[in-house]
Amino acid sequence: MSREADYDHVVLEARDIVKTYGGTRALKGVNFEIRRGTVTTLFGENGAGKSTLMKILSGVEQPTSGQIVLDGKPVTFASTNEARDRGISIIHQELSLAPNLSVRDNIFMGREIRGPLGVDYAEETRQTQALLDEMQLPIAPDTLVHDLRVGQQQIVEIARALSVNSRILIMDEPTSALAAAEVEVLFGIIRDLLARGVAIVYISHHLEEALEVTDHAVVLRDGTMTARDERANIDLEWIVRNMVGENFDLGSPPTGYEFGKAILQVRDLTVVDPENPERAIVNRLSLDVRKGEIVFIYGLMGAGRTELLEAIAGKEEVAEGDVLLDGASLAPLSIAERIDAGVGLVPEDRQRDGLVQTFDVGTNLTLASLTRSLSRGMLSRRREKERARDLIQTVTVKTSGPDQLIGALSGGNQQKVVIGKIIATEPRVMLLDEPSRGIDVGAKGEVFRLLADRARDGLAVIYSTSEVGECLSIAHRIIVMRRGRISAEFGPDATKDMIMAASGESVAA
Repeated sequence: MSREADYDHVVLEARDIVKTYGGTRALKGVNFEIRRGTVTTLFGENGAGKSTLMKILSGVEQPTSGQIVLDGKPVTFASTNEARDRGISIIHQELSLAPNLSVRDNIFMGREIRGPLGVDYAEETRQTQALLDEMQLPIAPDTLVHDLRVGQQQIVEIARALSVNSRILIMDEPTSALAAAEVEVLFGIIRDLLARGVAIVYISHHLEEALEVTDHAVVLRDGTMTARDERANIDLEWIVRNMVGENFDLGSPPTGYEFGKAILQVRDLTVVDPENPERAIVNRLSLDVRKGEIVFIYGLMGAGRTELLEAIAGKEEVAEGDVLLDGASLAPLSIAERIDAGVGLVPEDRQRDGLVQTFDVGTNLTLASLTRSLSRGMLSRRREKERARDLIQTVTVKTSGPDQLIGALSGGNQQKVVIGKIIATEPRVMLLDEPSRGIDVGAKGEVFRLLADRARDGLAVIYSTSEVGECLSIAHRIIVMRRGRISAEFGPDATKDMIMAASGESVAA
């Protein structure tokens, strides 16, 4: 960002931070500093220790050893409230909103504005509206959070952190569910915060995007700081090399085999807005996908990608049209019956729709395919554990084992568990809705290689994404959606500019 950064004023330091969970050392003597009015970008693979370090700096967790220094003085934060009172806020990678409450109530939860007669809801509403206007989010303060799309919820999460007027703002994957226009709004807000002297820590797996805002970068690998440098000295190759130890790409479309027949057929499919039946979210869309084919669907937020995949999986009601699997209509089948027939969906919101947070890794992996762990009609725990261990290896989950609680894993490893759960159902058609949310470049490459291998075995893949760079990897075919319709179709030789132009997105953005 074009401005003069204050590189000399260190606001917060982490000195020799060690964090141990049981026998696992998540952080191994990390030193880290945050400077006034600058963006420090923290890169690293899932499980590298990024989120753990940020939780320690924001009072969510305490270090096993080491010291935190604020304004030159050692401090200890026993809670997030203590850290917030000292001017430190965090936007978590996983949304922490209360879905049954309004946007206003979520923003002021735990720090309500009090008046002579109790909570001053009018003032809270006024301040909430001002924040929503700043974030350019056209919703009312009294809107319930569970009625919002994931991207809108992400913006509310950001607005809640901004409402505190922090000196230090930690952003852990703040754009993971945002469209390009919303990212630009956020970047404008970051510029304003920096001009006020706010120090920002920015964590993102969107590497090119992160380079747009960073002043200096730090790389964590296996709980250790491996590299740091100023923006002028770093590029994508520097980041990837220090993250994964080698130059890296996301692969290319798998070859060496012929596609089978069209296994999935979407015919004139229409999905309407339940609150406004006159508006079609998916509008008379038709699409065929063949065995062994990998089809990427690109589009901006609101293009209808999620609704299309959920309609195929049975989660979204179809107003008109039909979905056929091997020529047979899926209309009479429930979600469970469609899974049994071979249609598996990796949902956009893994926390709400993909995982059971109170269960362990193994149970989450096998939950959708328990019949495959039966022995003489009874659930065999031994067989279930064996299947879970095999799946952990298949999708390369970094975990101590099947018995580890799912909440102890990094966001990227949780996403791998969701993907593994669907693979365990042995799908014939796999639908993935923004599966790379919260996944680093190395883990994304592992997922792409897994999908390519399965495609060679005949799996049909539909992969929905808002990242243009992902489309230019393993896709045999790229479908662009715009306002519920297919606006363009490309082969593997497509360019970023062609795809963005077809979506209605400015190439300059």
